[in-house]
Amino acid sequence: MRRAFVSATACLLASTAFAQEAAEGPLLLGEITLGSALRDDRAILDTPVSGSVRTREQLETRQANDFEDLIGDIPGVSIDGGPRGISQEPNIRGFRDEQIVLRFDGGRFNFGQAHRGRFFIDPDLVQRVEVVRGGGSTLFGSGALGGVLSFETVDAADLLDPGDTFGGQVRLGYASNGEIGKASLALYGDTGVIDYLGFIGARDFGADLDSGNGDTIRNSQIDVVNGLLKLGIEPTEDQRFEVIISDYADEGTTPANSSGASGGRTDVDRDADVTSYRLSWNYAPTGSDLLDLKALIYGNHLDISEDRNSDGRADTTEYDTLGIDISNRSRFELGVPVSLVYGLEAFTDEQSGTRNGAARTQFPDAKADTVGFYAEATWELGARFDLITGLRHDSYRRDPDTAGLDTVDEDFTSPRIGFSFRPNETWQIYGNVARAFRAPSLSELYNDGTHFAGDGFGLGPGASFSGVNRFIPNPDLKPEESTQFELGARFRQQNVFREGDRLGFSANAYRADVKNYINQVVTFIDPATATPGPGGVVFDGTTRTSNVDAELYGFEAEADYDAGLWYASAGLSIGRGDESGSDGEPLGSIPQDRLTLGAGWRPTPDWEVGARATFAASQDRVPENGTESDSYQVLDLYVSWQPASGRFQNVRINFGIDNVTDEEYQIYPNGLSQPGRTFKIASTFRF
Repeated sequence: MRRAFVSATACLLASTAFAQEAAEGPLLLGEITLGSALRDDRAILDTPVSGSVRTREQLETRQANDFEDLIGDIPGVSIDGGPRGISQEPNIRGFRDEQIVLRFDGGRFNFGQAHRGRFFIDPDLVQRVEVVRGGGSTLFGSGALGGVLSFETVDAADLLDPGDTFGGQVRLGYASNGEIGKASLALYGDTGVIDYLGFIGARDFGADLDSGNGDTIRNSQIDVVNGLLKLGIEPTEDQRFEVIISDYADEGTTPANSSGASGGRTDVDRDADVTSYRLSWNYAPTGSDLLDLKALIYGNHLDISEDRNSDGRADTTEYDTLGIDISNRSRFELGVPVSLVYGLEAFTDEQSGTRNGAARTQFPDAKADTVGFYAEATWELGARFDLITGLRHDSYRRDPDTAGLDTVDEDFTSPRIGFSFRPNETWQIYGNVARAFRAPSLSELYNDGTHFAGDGFGLGPGASFSGVNRFIPNPDLKPEESTQFELGARFRQQNVFREGDRLGFSANAYRADVKNYINQVVTFIDPATATPGPGGVVFDGTTRTSNVDAELYGFEAEADYDAGLWYASAGLSIGRGDESGSDGEPLGSIPQDRLTLGAGWRPTPDWEVGARATFAASQDRVPENGTESDSYQVLDLYVSWQPASGRFQNVRINFGIDNVTDEEYQIYPNGLSQPGRTFKIASTFRF
């Protein structure tokens, strides 16, 4: 790993020097800002947290077929679940799945159930990604233990050329691994008062994916269709109304555990449909420092049906979220300038499941209500020193519709204190101490019944194993609580080596002490289940959730240089996590140490050529009975052609090769190999 980091630094410096010599003329490179993931718009150098941004231009060259392709190389971020997009879930610093808040166009997406994924949107629709790493419960409440992932979908302003009021876009693409064809159509316009966008896209597999050693990843063909409608109305210069409706559908044959290998007996025919809607109002009167209001009503409806091929068993999964989010930003004087973000958030989640038409105990009917009030103030104590103080209080209720299971009522308060110090115009030093929490999910509290089943076998005279693994509900689970510490620094400057270039660097160290970390343990043969049976005692397997204490800590760094003609980047993630105590086991959620490198060349305004490389260390710090993971190195190449003028100025061609060396590898803690070498091509036509 040290050798790889030295290579990254050398690559970055060499590219910098080459860019200085080769580029001609001044460049205009815009400032990077964080917004939706902070409830405030700030330049990255004024942001007092660890954060990263990926813009539409950066995402475009990836031709992503899933979210691992799209964001899996951001420092501190990895994507669990394997190569099937329907099973993918986020991981930030070892916090996984529902320990991370997902926001799409401002609204939360709370669904999370084992092996069924959390990303229900076509990656082609994502025009911006913001990541805030570390405890974010002060602003976002339950689930922000690991941080916040905020996705914004494309709108008319992203696609219209200056001066145009109407346009359209057709995109066609193909990926060789999986024989994936994709096509989309978007129509959009802006009359000045009203803007609109309509999008429909499809992604179709012609074959299963292949891993790097040529093995077929059986039943990895999942076809996707996604539609999006957006309507914005700005009746005055200081307010905007917006309606967003998205409908996503996927279908295909997959294992019931879609993150695992297909074995035939457990394969299901899956159909999923997810509808999301957003209604927002933004009001910011000109000249007012006290009113910058954002109000959002949002909802998600998820419906998944899975029919098992071996015996026709039919499962349904439904999950509904309805929420409201109101925030305001005010600026005023209290002896010193103060910027205050405050508001309320309330949402309700309801779930239900059936098996062959009857109630399914593995996904029991239940309801969750959450209400939170928050405020965070930035105190400008000096020309270069800010103090940040924040507080949020959440109340939540979990109500199962099942006899014998208890209702849960809890409250949690999430304070935060931090600072941002700017010793000069180009450097920032920041630090935070924050409390964060996550309420147990409905599944963790109330899951019951059979988890999975296989063939039983004898254990010796008078004893046998049934082959059945059962969920054990635990309505006494406590909320996960963490105290998180973070210290970081950033550097960002333009005109470093030549006029108009930009150099940026950031690094941070963190530690999270977690009380009541919710740990799921699958026990193959559980002695506690002994029951009399034919021929003696019969044992089952169990899947239990319980609270343990844990500690997670690590280091992250990110660097980028852009001189227009040349650019280069590097990212480093090092994470550790253990159950607390002198003999605490390593946590099974900690990703591999990882170094990413990127470099590109723009020989003319029309062409861009680039490469991305990932170096991941082996993972041998695993729980007892856990599976270690080997190191890997992956190289991706890409070329983009988009004429700046002339008859083809509305055409863009992207070509790429992912996993150039056909590496066989797994991303820990995933159990399946990632896809092997993949040739990609996509063409975009705008009119």
